[in-house]
Amino acid sequence: MIDRRILRLSGADARSFLQGLVTNNVDRLDDGLVYAALLTPQGKYLADFFLAADGDAVLLDVEASLAEGLLKRLNMYRLRADVQVELTDLQVKRGTGDAPEGALSDPRHADMGWRLYGAEGGDDGSDWDAVRVAHCIPETSVELGPESYILEAGFEALNGVDFRKGCYVGQEVTARMKHKTELRKGFRTVEVEGTAPVGTEITSGGKPVGRLFTQSGGKGIAYLRFDRAKEGMLAGEARVTWQV
Repeated sequence: MIDRRILRLSGADARSFLQGLVTNNVDRLDDGLVYAALLTPQGKYLADFFLAADGDAVLLDVEASLAEGLLKRLNMYRLRADVQVELTDLQVKRGTGDAPEGALSDPRHADMGWRLYGAEGGDDGSDWDAVRVAHCIPETSVELGPESYILEAGFEALNGVDFRKGCYVGQEVTARMKHKTELRKGFRTVEVEGTAPVGTEITSGGKPVGRLFTQSGGKGIAYLRFDRAKEGMLAGEARVTWQV
């Protein structure tokens, strides 16, 4: 099931408005889907979404639970800009097989297939969790939450951030994490023997190491403290192994 809402941003300033807010380069819209996020001024995650050109307007494809809050925040930032933000009735159809006419490739990874916006929604039954786990692609409201930093979440590898585009909300913290520090925590694909509820704490030698999230086919997405992620990791009854 696809639980998404589509916002439309229209008006003469729609693209420049987004360019000053989101993590990726809105100028790439004419080449296809753009994956991006909106952050707090402290660099923490608020929402991730896809942007698609719709004539002179821009469609914003976001998880349904975040749509109302995102709409309010965008309107708060709007000030005197010539931009209107509205919820639409458009639906998302997605798949990994042959792409229908008008579909756009998911920019995070080729194996994530395509997305199509229109009157009908749905998907082709692909095992999305298996694809996400294989390529360590975090999901809104599962792995990604209010305490997430996008670089720890792998947004650079997922084509979700541009370090040359200029300023956006949270850019200073993100740039500092990129250029002045070495990441000590982050999402990684791990081997899992057994299963554990999503969000189960991972421990090693009785010390907290991180948390285990989506699992599929003996693998999982884990948020790890790299200095503690060693042999003998457990998530509940499940054994967790990370190949550095």
